[in-house]
Amino acid sequence: MQPTVTDPAALSAPLPRPRGPLSAAVVDALSGAGTRALPSGAAPSADPFGDDLAMALHTCYELHYRGFRGVSPDWEWDPALLAFRAELEAVLLDALRDATSGSDDVDGLLEELLVEEVPGDGVSHHLAREGTWEQLREYFVHRSIYHLKEADPHVWAVPRLRGDAKAAFVAVEFDEYGGGHGDRVHSRLFADLLDAADLSSDYLHYLDVAAAEQLALVDLMSMFGLHRKLRGALVGHFAAAEITTAPSAARLVTALRRHEAPQPCVHFFAEHVEADAVHEQIMRRDVVGGLLRDEPQLAADVAFGIEATGLLEGRLAERLLDAWRGGRTSLTPQNADTEGTLP
Repeated sequence: MQPTVTDPAALSAPLPRPRGPLSAAVVDALSGAGTRALPSGAAPSADPFGDDLAMALHTCYELHYRGFRGVSPDWEWDPALLAFRAELEAVLLDALRDATSGSDDVDGLLEELLVEEVPGDGVSHHLAREGTWEQLREYFVHRSIYHLKEADPHVWAVPRLRGDAKAAFVAVEFDEYGGGHGDRVHSRLFADLLDAADLSSDYLHYLDVAAAEQLALVDLMSMFGLHRKLRGALVGHFAAAEITTAPSAARLVTALRRHEAPQPCVHFFAEHVEADAVHEQIMRRDVVGGLLRDEPQLAADVAFGIEATGLLEGRLAERLLDAWRGGRTSLTPQNADTEGTLP
């Protein structure tokens, strides 16, 4: 088999379009358009779930993934930028804690995730029953912000776990990374899906039109992963994601088959139906169970990760469904005069 030749420009994305003063300050600093001085003290007045803070954090965090085209890798550990990022993180983290219950009942929260509402009214229910092909393509665009780096935010937990929890966590990640086969890596499968749906599979190609609610979900993963003190929250997030993915993916398979979608689109979600049904058991019994046997004091953090994930997924679902049921695009406008459109 001939090796795949990748355009180096596609390995990292250009800097995004700012969505307010906080993200503009970060983009200006990274591009060299502004001074290195970042606006200390400006973050607390920002909407914790708004476009500006979501993009500012996403831009900071991306320096720990592939970085941005033309931006020096030295920015990853720049003290001033890290201090500014900490201010942004505090706003988001405080808002998430205020909006969640503070429960430490991990078993109860996981059991709730296993109960399917009938009839359901979430995004996958809508797409399975009545969603259009264009709405499915919009859904792919939003989810590309995560799925083109699928599993990467979770890897940071590995050195922070031990024993059964570490071993089981790595087993799940091994599946996410294709079981040793590059063509089966889930991020590769999603790139194939995008190509088949006549969308761009370039990394973060759709960052400028993706919903703030989707950016916030990836910010959540990055924040939990990069802070050792939040390792319990990352485990809770990952468990919640694995438990809820299989039934949602099954509905998306139904939606795609209803539209006679290309096979790579169906394959991505069919793969998750099978894989995540197994992962759910491993996450509950071995990862969450193993972590709490070793560190029972982290129960409230695990519960927080579960609840925060549900909160942000709910906000994204509300955004998409409100737009679609109103006959509008769910994509973010690229300027004040246009609605978001698929490039």
